[in-house]
Amino acid sequence: MGKTIAEKIFDAHLRDTPAPGNMVLDLDVVMCHEITTPIAIMDLMEKGMDRVFDTTKIKAVIDHVTPAKDSKTAMQGKIMRDWAKRHAIKDFFDVGANGVCHALFPEKGFIRPGYTVIMGDSHTCTHGAFGAFAAGVGTTDLEVGILKGVCTFRTPKSLKVEINGTLAAGVTAKDVILKVIKELTVNGATDQVIEFTGPVVDGMSMASRMTLCNMAVEAGATSGLCLPDRVTAEYLWPFIQDDYATIEAAVEDYAKWHSDADAEYSSTLVLDVTDLPPQVTFGFKPDQVKDVNDLSGTPVDQIYIGSCTNGRIEDLRAAAEILKDRTLAPGVRGIVTPATPAIYSLALDEGIIKIFMDAGFCVLNPTCGACLGMSSGVLAENEVCASTTNRNFNGRMGKGGMVHLMSPYTAAAAAVTGTISDPRPFLAA
Repeated sequence: MGKTIAEKIFDAHLRDTPAPGNMVLDLDVVMCHEITTPIAIMDLMEKGMDRVFDTTKIKAVIDHVTPAKDSKTAMQGKIMRDWAKRHAIKDFFDVGANGVCHALFPEKGFIRPGYTVIMGDSHTCTHGAFGAFAAGVGTTDLEVGILKGVCTFRTPKSLKVEINGTLAAGVTAKDVILKVIKELTVNGATDQVIEFTGPVVDGMSMASRMTLCNMAVEAGATSGLCLPDRVTAEYLWPFIQDDYATIEAAVEDYAKWHSDADAEYSSTLVLDVTDLPPQVTFGFKPDQVKDVNDLSGTPVDQIYIGSCTNGRIEDLRAAAEILKDRTLAPGVRGIVTPATPAIYSLALDEGIIKIFMDAGFCVLNPTCGACLGMSSGVLAENEVCASTTNRNFNGRMGKGGMVHLMSPYTAAAAAVTGTISDPRPFLAA
């Protein structure tokens, strides 16, 4: 019987099987940020185990609240800085060099096909776009990962999502994953790995694949994965060119991580997205999704473009395509947060930042900020945000606030009209 990509990665990293169905895996990367890691650091210190298993495999960043907004967040940052200095962790990104973790770390070339990756952050599944097994974990697992370089997981079950057809103009990977979550529901992939396949996925950029995998957890999945291919190799080429003679050689090597034709899946979801319209959430669950025109005319107070889901350069370009020579609707405020300094710099060079500012947007430094209601755009009670982020939980962006998840195109259209609107007419104009 053939194996899935997840099963192949687990087999290649297996350290031990302490009980049936449980597998202890060696880790290639342990990622850390200032919200969840300080708790682990302090606990390890109290236990007299203030060590790291391999300084080259620890990647750390201050990204959720940056710069610090109060004494508590300043202390979280200080704990991270002192820890990184104490253990000579080279890949530590402080304020100014930092970015949203799930955009910054791939940009630095830290993730490769076949890797095992953990972080104390549920959207770690983003990195599965590279053909890696990447999962968010709790504090105890993070501590063990930092100390020993291992983590325990259940034997993986994979759910295949096959995306066929052709995406229309103005319809993006964000719309696809919202539709997938709607079909699967928030519990549909619990304790499973979602494997994204099909010609639409094959044609996606790495940024789009990261958007897909980023929200796999919203369907309950442990991780989301795409099969590594030439797109993957081209993205990684600046970091792997000393390892392979050619890009073709890298592509051939990465094929070893492809699922076998006779691999078994718990189930398969097949979607044709040719006629898929832009998708928007309603209510307070990510599977509460409707076609954009079903929510057309819903007033919004704030537009938020950014996050680990949609803060990359192609996301900013998409929004700017609609915002160029247009302005925010009266009474609507706009916030844009490029996900990394490199993205910010490129957006400056391309004139995108000027388009946002001319439209009336507030342009922020890279930060998670408002996505989880911590800073830089928190909603007041009864306010509504059109957001490119990944969660619309009750109170997620501020107590009593409502978040509608959507693509950068759709968020930009809402910015111009002041209501949830179909972006496609703006692109045709």
